[in-house]
Amino acid sequence: MDLKFIRNNPDLARKLLTRRNEAVSVDEILSFDEKRREIIKVRDQLRMEHRQMSEKVAEMKKNKQELGSLIDQAKELGQKIKELETELAEIENELESRTKYLPNYVHKSVPDEDTIVSSWGVKPEFSFKPLAHWDLGEVLQILDFKAASKLSGSRFVLYKGLGAQLERALINFCLDIHVKKHRYLEINPPTLNLEECFYNTGALPKQADEMYKCAQDPFYLIPTAEVPLVNLHRDEGFNEDDLPKYYTAYTPCFRREAGSYGKDVRGMIRIHQFDKVELVKFTKPEDSYDEHEKMRKDVEELMQMLQIPYQVKLLSAHEMAFQSAKTYDIEAYAAGCDAWLEVSSISNCEDFQARRANIRLRRKSGELEFVHILNGSGLAFPRIFVALLENNQQKNGTIVIPEVLRPYMSGLSKIG
Repeated sequence: MDLKFIRNNPDLARKLLTRRNEAVSVDEILSFDEKRREIIKVRDQLRMEHRQMSEKVAEMKKNKQELGSLIDQAKELGQKIKELETELAEIENELESRTKYLPNYVHKSVPDEDTIVSSWGVKPEFSFKPLAHWDLGEVLQILDFKAASKLSGSRFVLYKGLGAQLERALINFCLDIHVKKHRYLEINPPTLNLEECFYNTGALPKQADEMYKCAQDPFYLIPTAEVPLVNLHRDEGFNEDDLPKYYTAYTPCFRREAGSYGKDVRGMIRIHQFDKVELVKFTKPEDSYDEHEKMRKDVEELMQMLQIPYQVKLLSAHEMAFQSAKTYDIEAYAAGCDAWLEVSSISNCEDFQARRANIRLRRKSGELEFVHILNGSGLAFPRIFVALLENNQQKNGTIVIPEVLRPYMSGLSKIG
């Protein structure tokens, strides 16, 4: 929904903004846009008159004719043009401050309420009351929330011993499947990125309060590897035969989680720093929704290999991220918390990020257009770690390690 879209489809824009629960005023945008175009029209007319007057002055000087008041008139006209350009700059700033809060378009398949579209697996049954991960982790000495608090304050976690090895096993397992089986190219990007990168992905200005900004340098800490992966091709172009491009990256991620409270802040469900493997695709527009379903399948395959029960939720328009046109959430069941925990969001941003980052596709015909960009978590580990601990706990206090992780755990089948 850029300015052109708003101008041509004001009623549809109002409807979409209402569905997305966004408080951007279409009427204000249209009003500033109309003023802008009026000023440009007047300014351009005065510029033409000023140019003609300047040419006349030059001709008269050449012929040694008396200029009379013509010089003063030209100066007055130049001053008017300068004033109009100042006013135009102010209006364009006002317009930009509003249009940069315009969210993405909503795909026609997106519902008005969150909808569970599929599920897999069966909730585990126990002959005892299952413990939550914060109790299991402390008893098994694989998580230490007190030590993390001593180092960094509340809502951090410290993995130790087999806990640290299990976290590393999850990271390496996911990367190996994505790289070796699904053919993503692995990237190891910086976790400090420039402000422009965050604007291009849609994180700024909308989510400025949710991120950590450096006080003395022009960086933010990334909330997801989506930020550097999308910006890999900023101000670049692809030929048709170059696409699709698949990228994956493991990074620590940093989020303030400013609005979180209650039971979600206990343990490691909502913490300020966490590990995640991210997926990003660059595709031709006509292929992006097929690629969206493929990405969802890639992530579901990991969940099934880890034997974690999950459900797939198609998000409503008002729950989707600012930059997304369509999003699936994958939620893992965790027995100790007795809760469904989001472990992956898989989004098609269509050309929203490509427009901001100026990433284009050159067709074989020579025509230029913007690529489509998709992203997904594959996977986010604090909650996967939670689900593994809580679902695989045994009556004797041990944790069964999923078979696919055992090669990464020195062959161990249990923790405890």
